[in-house]
Amino acid sequence: MSGFDLSGRSAVVTGAFGKLGPVWCEALLNAGAIVVGIDLPSATEPGVATELATRFKDRIRFLRADVTDRESLVAARKQCEAKGISPDVLVNNAGIDQPPGAGERFRLEEIPPEVFSRVLEVNVTGAFLAAQIFGPSMIAKKHGSVINIGSLYASVSPDARFYDHIAGEVPFIKPPAYGASKAALLNITRYLATHWGSSGVRVNMLSPGGVEGGQDPDFKRKFTARVPLGRVAVADDLVGPLIFLASDASSYVTGLEIRVDGGFTAW
Repeated sequence: MSGFDLSGRSAVVTGAFGKLGPVWCEALLNAGAIVVGIDLPSATEPGVATELATRFKDRIRFLRADVTDRESLVAARKQCEAKGISPDVLVNNAGIDQPPGAGERFRLEEIPPEVFSRVLEVNVTGAFLAAQIFGPSMIAKKHGSVINIGSLYASVSPDARFYDHIAGEVPFIKPPAYGASKAALLNITRYLATHWGSSGVRVNMLSPGGVEGGQDPDFKRKFTARVPLGRVAVADDLVGPLIFLASDASSYVTGLEIRVDGGFTAW
């Protein structure tokens, strides 16, 4: 099982303070990697991130940067270099999503263009910029793995019936820019995989399905009825696929989307 070992490797995780950021960080740390978590200067460090810093001490550090700001990412890379860290793994996790109860609601035909564009800027442009900034060190070493975090909505449209029980003057809809951004990220994944493959850098996308996050019971009932495995994902379901893609266990895998969705997209 040595192919899954990341000891001596370094990983950068963007969106480290988000819902899944700590999951990716902890998984990489448990596999032996040194981890640099990046999030916005304005982001609040969650308790789980503080706990990871206490447990893993000198193998994890957090930096502040905006993935939509190239100079901000360059500064983060220079801070890594100053500590002797040259990433072998990049997890492009930073992104904008809007669960029910968060943010302003709009009717489909009234979504402001700037709201739509902002999602694309972070979810697509931000991931591309991070790859531009941290990819060259992998190319120089002729070894590396970029993992873009996608979504089952890169492949299918959200079912509005999952949300039609949620009260409000304006009905809640999953923002159309979210799925569009993840579909675009999948194409960028394939694009970078073909361009960087000869340099030994692999680029793949890991697309979770619905992940446990305190959703209301009616949503869970309707959503899981559509999942062959009959439940939403939990954090442990995502760890194995991430380490597989990050490690030499997937040394001949590139340009691939791994859907961790319980079979949601199988029918």
